[in-house]
Amino acid sequence: MPGNVRSLIFKKVSELAKAPKAMRNVKKLTDHPGYRLRVGDWRIVYLVNQGRLVIVVVKIEPRGGVYK
Repeated sequence: MPGNVRSLIFKKVSELAKAPKAMRNVKKLTDHPGYRLRVGDWRIVYLVNQGRLVIVVVKIEPRGGVYK
């Protein structure tokens, strides 16, 4: 993963941790219990524990292979 993409993804995950309900480009997944955050051509698949603010990043991959 290029360094500039890595920096952007780190920034977006940090924003997600601070305000998960305010994030744009987030969708609830239909065949998975989690959510996905779109960052350009990359997808971050994550889970949210509702009892407390815990975000578990499951995968970070380009959009073509992240859902397999």
